[in-house]
Amino acid sequence: MDELKYELLTEISGRMQAELLESFLEANGVDVELFQESVGHTIYPVNIDMLGYVQVFVPREKLKKAKKLLEEFSVEE
Repeated sequence: MDELKYELLTEISGRMQAELLESFLEANGVDVELFQESVGHTIYPVNIDMLGYVQVFVPREKLKKAKKLLEEFSVEE
């Protein structure tokens, strides 16, 4: 079986915040894949039992850089 190429960076409550982080990381050269349960991604966001949480994945080789950028992003919020 092939080795996974992406690794979980963080989980964020809310799609809008996740998309802001995605833009920030991509502007700094880190590709991003977002994953969210489909019921959590509606006009009325759901935060019950992790349904509103968005998982942020980045390429394994850029995980260290992404973690540093995540710290900067968290400070700027």
